[in-house]
Amino acid sequence: MGARGEAPRSREPLVRMIGITKRFPGVIANDKVDFELMPGEVHALLGENGAGKTTLMNILYGLYRPDEGQIFIDGREVEIRSPRDAMRLGIGMVHQHFKLVSTLTVAENIALSLEGTGLILPARRVRARILEVAQHYGLEVDPDARIWQLSVGERQRVEILKLLIRNAKVLILDEPTTVLAPGEREELFKVLRKLAYEGRGIVFITHKLEEVFRVADRVTVLRKGRVVASGLPVRSTTPSELAKLMIGRELKPRLVKKPARLGEPVLEVEDLSVLDDKGLLAVRGVSFNVRRGEILGIAGVAGNGQRELVEAIIGLRKPRSGRIRIDGHDVTGKAPADVLKLGVAYIPEDRARYGIVPDLSVAENLILKLYKVPPFKRGFFLDEEYILSWSRKVVSDFGIVTPNVRAPAGSLSGGNIQRLILARELSTRPKLIVASHPTFGLDVAATEQIRSLLIEQRERGAGVLLVSEDLSEIMELSDRIAVMHEGQIVGLLSPSEADVEKIGLMMSGKLKEVDG
Repeated sequence: MGARGEAPRSREPLVRMIGITKRFPGVIANDKVDFELMPGEVHALLGENGAGKTTLMNILYGLYRPDEGQIFIDGREVEIRSPRDAMRLGIGMVHQHFKLVSTLTVAENIALSLEGTGLILPARRVRARILEVAQHYGLEVDPDARIWQLSVGERQRVEILKLLIRNAKVLILDEPTTVLAPGEREELFKVLRKLAYEGRGIVFITHKLEEVFRVADRVTVLRKGRVVASGLPVRSTTPSELAKLMIGRELKPRLVKKPARLGEPVLEVEDLSVLDDKGLLAVRGVSFNVRRGEILGIAGVAGNGQRELVEAIIGLRKPRSGRIRIDGHDVTGKAPADVLKLGVAYIPEDRARYGIVPDLSVAENLILKLYKVPPFKRGFFLDEEYILSWSRKVVSDFGIVTPNVRAPAGSLSGGNIQRLILARELSTRPKLIVASHPTFGLDVAATEQIRSLLIEQRERGAGVLLVSEDLSEIMELSDRIAVMHEGQIVGLLSPSEADVEKIGLMMSGKLKEVDG
């Protein structure tokens, strides 16, 4: 029996990757990497951003070709030139961003992924199979529902069903829990354990160490493209040991917050209603405030109005009704420039689209809010020498990894783009920080740094509105927690009265408790 009571496993690996090397311009993403996946196991793949985890799995799935190395499936050496080759070998992948056509039904999407369904009413041919597989694995979903009508968790089920109906024996899941509520996360873990019991192999890529210990049998850790731990039994290690393997040093102790020293409200939202991109009501009569010296965390499953709420506050979306005041000024419907000049820092969910100008240099991105004022400007001209000197110091202070400050910001990794955004936004000593998913997809070290920076700003006296789907982050950082479901705040709690189960029930709409 396996480590978690699985069915007996074959001694022959499902997958063996030997000496895999992949180079991109200026970087070796994978450097002679060995990886092995056994039947009947959940194998966690860990590493910091840029460590090479997704590159390695993209090679196994046929999205990239290795520059060196060999791949064996069921003991036979294979060459995987494309995802089609991978699928024929029984390998499937669920990406962070789902590959579904939103206007089509569940059945139509799954039919598109299959060969031999015919051209006439293919969805009908697979509908019965969808219902059968969905019931067997507890992945219930309506085959006739259109993708846009489904929750994020339901869409993930569709992606997994696509692989199971194709009878994939190797399933690769890239950060699968990021968008799930706690209850949905537990359901996913049950499905993965059942799949492993049946003898399938699952590669589980995650940044969340606690999830490794919830679901995985073994773990492989990559650092800077190289394997630093291979096939380590989960029961023989600890979270702190894995964190040290990932980042090469001990993690700092858990964040300790000083008691909040509350000031006047810096953000007041009154009876706010906002439409989404389809003209439907996404935010429904929401009211709250954020005071100086506190972090108000907003928890909720993606798609419950958080994005529209933040965009209305920042000025990227006009409210349908209600009022928004920042530092006493009515900014309802104002342009982003008018909002930001009141001392607002914005850390956007979509870093590449709203956070940086990719083609501008790191230095140019750092001064986007400062270039009009001395000492960055001297007379009619920018003081380039000062800007470069100041930027180098900021890059060093915030640990931004870049070849130099003249490099394009778009060439940085996700974690370093986020550090750049924080450096720019916090350099103006803001009164209000609106942080939308500030650690989404980041590794342990980057997450640790960004959470510490938000605590520092709170203790300096700034108000922080933190929007996150990571409950551990919400509970660790927040002085008060507001839970959103279907565009409404259904709970407003202090951390002392909040727990994961209670917040999870609120996030799924099964419990309402607004204390004011």
